[in-house]
Parts: sequence; structure tokens; C-alpha cells
Amino acid sequence: MPLAMWLANRSAPLMLGLAAAAFLGAALLTGPAAAIAARLRRLLAAMPAPIVAAFLAWALVSIGWSHRPPSSLQAWGELVLPVVLALAIAVSGQWRPAPRLLRALALAIIVAAALVMVELASGLSQRAALGTGKMMAFVFNRPAIVLLLLAVPTVHGLWSRPAGWPDRALAALLAAVVLVFVFRSESEAAKLGALVLMLCWTLAALAPRLALAATALAFVLTMALAPVLGPMAERLVPSFVLDRLDVMSARARIDIWDSFGEVARARPIAGAGFGTSATMHEHEVAAEVSAAHRTLLGVGHPHDMPLQAWAETGAIGAGLLTLAGLLLLAGLRRRPAPELAPRLALFAAAFAIAAVGHGAWQGWWIAALGAAILWFGSDATIDAAPRQGDHHG
Repeated sequence: MPLAMWLANRSAPLMLGLAAAAFLGAALLTGPAAAIAARLRRLLAAMPAPIVAAFLAWALVSIGWSHRPPSSLQAWGELVLPVVLALAIAVSGQWRPAPRLLRALALAIIVAAALVMVELASGLSQRAALGTGKMMAFVFNRPAIVLLLLAVPTVHGLWSRPAGWPDRALAALLAAVVLVFVFRSESEAAKLGALVLMLCWTLAALAPRLALAATALAFVLTMALAPVLGPMAERLVPSFVLDRLDVMSARARIDIWDSFGEVARARPIAGAGFGTSATMHEHEVAAEVSAAHRTLLGVGHPHDMPLQAWAETGAIGAGLLTLAGLLLLAGLRRRPAPELAPRLALFAAAFAIAAVGHGAWQGWWIAALGAAILWFGSDATIDAAPRQGDHHG
């Protein structure tokens, strides 16, 4: 996946699909299908599956009031497919993130990051020489996010190996290379995610209960306040800060949040329909948005996952996602600090990225999250019945 994302920055679902086909095929060749079904039941019992299923069902129902149902249905499929593929790998019973595989992934991430940095330093001249046409450096924003997410379980897995100083050295090298790459990239979302990742990982290692409570509070507040994010940012962020952040289009982001926030407030309960953000300027709800903010409804998405959930699925959809996230965090609290810290850091970093970056349901993003979760191993491979009350999600 790291090297594929360097070559083609939306290829994560394809790589996850190839892996799912391989592992599920191996499972069917080596054991009865009933064993896969049993592992699936145990996995679903160990995660907030009913809440997730309820959100997916509500999203599907909301397509009924979309102005472009075929496009909305395609967006729904783009969300669901990577989820299904990750579950297929998890329930295959064939997946084990063994040390040699962790080392291989670490090397793949390092090589991919190095290749991207070479391209960035050369002004993407290699791709121009291959006849790909003019490209901008932001095409590597997606690889930066994916490599950051995949690095979390890889660093944790290698560093946690007993008496494995070569693995620890590789983990340290991987962390350093990924951080340098992220901060050399143009992805401000990845940079924010990296900062949140390091802060949360450190705090969770030292004070796990405090870190968990702070993450849960920040998550709930961000989800709840999404419809008024734009006006709040305008009032609370000083203008001199916005001027310094202009390189990351901070003012444009606030204007976009204002536009989609008006949509969320115009349809507060049911939203405008799942997948409508891509062409929200053509939806009938656009007439209810002030003229000053109507134009930016055509940017494709609100650059904020909680706000997109509100605008498309209303309070019902946003509430279901909030509940699912809280149940996931509740399951993490039973883990010892060394195991809690990287998982909580991944959650916090991913949510921070989603809160300022790309569209919420994009397939490459969901596939990257699924892959990162799978590499933690113990949560992704279900071979025994879960402990009562566990919600690993």
C-alpha cells in the first residue's frame, strides 16, 4: 500500500481489496466457511457494530432526499467497500502481523516516503518526463496521510518486541523518516495529525486515563459544535493568526465551514442526504444558504468530517457516529498504558486529520484506516471469544 500510494494516490482500496481476496481465499481453501462466519460473529460482538450498522442504514435511507441519488449511492458504496474488505481480512483467520512483515512494511513506508521526497525536491520533474502532464505537489497529500497512519502500528509493533534492539532501531528510523516526510509535504492536515499523534501518545503513556478523557471530550465537542464551526472560528481565531496561517488557506477553510454550516443548520435533523456534498451547490438547500456563502458550496466537501456528517445526515447521523466513537474509546480503557497509547494516538490523529482535511467518506481514507487497524493485529484477528464488554471496533 505505501508504494502503491506513491504511484497512484487513491490506490489504497485496490491494495486492500487484493489483500482481502488473498486472505479470504486462503481461509476458504484451508477451512470451512462456517469458521469464517463464527469469527465474523465474534468480531461484531467485540465492536459497536449495531451503532455502525445503524449509521450506514441511516445514510442509505437519507439518499432518498438527495438531489443526485446515483452519485450518493456511489459515495455510500465507496464508504462501505473498504469496511467490508478490512472485515474480510480480519475474519479470514489467516492474517498475522509477524515481525518479518512489520519489518517489511517499515521498509516499504521508508522507501515510499523517500521516493516522494525526491519527487518533491525535484519539482515532480520525473512525472513530467514520463508524460503525466503538469502535476502539483499536493497530489502527495494523500500518501503523506496514509504513511503516517500506517507508521503508528508499525512503530509500536517493532518497538514492543522483547530484546529486539535492531527492531527498535528500525522503528526509530521509520518514525524519523515519516515525520520528516510529513513536514516536507504540503499536507497541513497530515502535519496537524502528526502533532496530535505525538502529543496524545506521550500523554497516554504517562497518564492514560487523563488522555482518554481529554480525547473523548475533544471528540464530543468537535462533533457537537460542527454546525457552528465557521462562526466560532471567525470570532475566536485572531486575524493575525489567520494571516500567518494563510499558506494553508485558513481563511478559505473558515468560509467553507460557514457555507456548509448553514446547510447543517437549515436541515438539522435529517441533513441534505448522504453524499450530497460533492454537488451541494446544486441541491435545493442551497437556496436557503445566504448569497455570500452559496458559491463555496461547490468546492466538493466541507473539509471537515463532523460538519460533513451534519450537513448530509443531520443530527441523527452525527449522533450515531459520536456514539460509535465513544464506544470505541470505552473499549480502549481496559488496556494497559503501553497498548492504549498507540491506539488512542491513532484515533486522535485520524480524527484531527478528518476534522480539517478531505472528504469524510473517500475510499482511500477508509481503506487506510482499515489497514492501520489491521496492523495492530490483536484487535483485527479474532480467534477466541471476546471478553464481555470489550469494544475494540
